[in-house]
Amino acid sequence: MGASTAPAPAPVPVPVPQPVRVRLDDPAYHELARSFRGSLVRAGDAPYEERRRIWNGAIDRHPALIAPCTGSADVVAALKWAVETGAPVAVRGGGHSFPGHSVCDGGVVIDLSAMKEIRVDPEARTAHVGAGALLGELDAATQPFGLAVPSGIVTHTGVAGLTLGGGIGWLSRKYGLSVDQLLSVDLVTAGGERVTAGAGHEPELFWGMRGAGGNFGIVTEFTFRLNPVGPTVLAGPVLWPVEDSPQVMRFYRDWIAGAPDELTTIVIHRKAPPSPALPPELHGRPVVMVIACWVGEPEAGEEVMRPMREFGRPLLDLCRPKPYLAHQAMFDPSFPHGWRYYFRSCGLDRLDDGALDVMARYAGRIASPQSGFPLFQLGGAVARVGEDDTAASGRSLGHMLNINGIREAPEGFDEERGWVREFWSAMQPYQAGVYVNFLMDEGEQRIRLAYGSRERKLERLRALKAEWDPGNVFRLNQNIPPAGA
Repeated sequence: MGASTAPAPAPVPVPVPQPVRVRLDDPAYHELARSFRGSLVRAGDAPYEERRRIWNGAIDRHPALIAPCTGSADVVAALKWAVETGAPVAVRGGGHSFPGHSVCDGGVVIDLSAMKEIRVDPEARTAHVGAGALLGELDAATQPFGLAVPSGIVTHTGVAGLTLGGGIGWLSRKYGLSVDQLLSVDLVTAGGERVTAGAGHEPELFWGMRGAGGNFGIVTEFTFRLNPVGPTVLAGPVLWPVEDSPQVMRFYRDWIAGAPDELTTIVIHRKAPPSPALPPELHGRPVVMVIACWVGEPEAGEEVMRPMREFGRPLLDLCRPKPYLAHQAMFDPSFPHGWRYYFRSCGLDRLDDGALDVMARYAGRIASPQSGFPLFQLGGAVARVGEDDTAASGRSLGHMLNINGIREAPEGFDEERGWVREFWSAMQPYQAGVYVNFLMDEGEQRIRLAYGSRERKLERLRALKAEWDPGNVFRLNQNIPPAGA
């Protein structure tokens, strides 16, 4: 049989949401106001300026409407209004999206930040978590039982955004990504339907939610498996002068080879912050810090940590038994709300000498007292999940580098962005992957790389998008276009 000569079907056009103006005489708005339990906020209303602000102070956007939801019924109502009016839809949990996807110009912000209910079942080792909860609030609810969910490293980050993109943190090597302990999600789809997705119900949707979840619906509640952690862990930083970085990093590379899963480390180059935990003479001094979190018997951790702690001539050693809650909050002062942030990141298979030399070179060029670059150790439980088992990719990566350009005020922020971009470009020969939660607005190719080099994974995600959101209502994210569009 010869090849078909029939023309290929035309792509399905995807409507581009347009800015809207909320009119007081609009019947659709009055219907929303009658059914909505929260207090709708329009431009000009007293709380508008505060409610439109998000964590990254470099983002300055003006939505037409902010809908602070009290539950899933409010989410359905606000989403219906947005779809009917053609308004862009932004979804806000903790408001920590690096590129500011949790707010939009001229559209509606579906604000979940009041939906914070957390229910812990210590016997079943599960937690039901509202989509507005923050990481610190989840930890505070689970730690009284000596339990935790793998999560991020800044406690005012939202559980929702972090989880839907994967979730890297201090427990990753022991218990995997946040999505690896996710049992189910309750969500509202683009069509306003309330759906539960888990291994036993809508398993394909559940697969996509674990790593690309913002594309398929608005999660209103997560159910996590809990793991034994704390309440005390062996954790904290060891500091060396930044000029020792080449030697420290080469020793670090050898030391972590074959490290037990109980150990997760993050290496940070930056100027020492003005923390009360540091002596005043170190404040502002450029340093390299190896920060550890050992989840296991403290005595065993002391033995594992000893070679790193004794290498060279450390300036300070603050690695000691401490509450897990305290360790989780150690970075909070370095990432406050309202500062200006610009990030670029990349995965690394290994720490080649060339990559370490680039890091040392750019560490010596840090100007801002807030800027720096954490290098996350991966492997362990992260790598034991198959690359195709979840939408989250990069399972075989050894490390994730996140270059942070930070300024408290606008002055000097352009220079920080330039340093970040130049550093990131210099790392290109060594780059091996992308973590979707660390992406700025970097274009389609970078989003494709975030879901691995396997084209079939992206095609699977596009097919899922076409099934659950064919009109691409949920497009203010690291967007996966629906198949056929």
